Amino acid sequence: MVRKDELGLTLLRLILGITFLIHGLDKFQGGIANTAAFFESLGMPGFAAYVVALVELLGGIAMILGLGTRVVAGLFAIIMAVAILKVKLAIGFLGNGQMAGYELDLILLVISVYLALKNRTSWALDNILFQTKKA
Repeated sequence: MVRKDELGLTLLRLILGITFLIHGLDKFQGGIANTAAFFESLGMPGFAAYVVALVELLGGIAMILGLGTRVVAGLFAIIMAVAILKVKLAIGFLGNGQMAGYELDLILLVISVYLALKNRTSWALDNILFQTKKA
């Protein structure tokens, strides 16, 4: 019998992974050089755009599979915290009409922190690869 909390945890992991996978893919498809220029306009090094895009893309895949969930979720949390502090906080919670606020970023941050603090979920590749034998 599937526990409801495990189902909910798995759904959070899957949706978070899909969201970051799509965002990472979009950064590459939309021209990673444009993203790098945006990072530089914020006073951050342009190469950070490549790091973020790769973490989002590969981390999204890993999150969907349930591979390294806690580490990937921690990286996602860092990305979201920086995005909120460097870009969205000045715009406000709901945004300014031209740009969205940080409400969705905050949700992704909180889900990421939650998954970083949790043990493995039932339907995750980590459970198959890193099984521990009970004495």
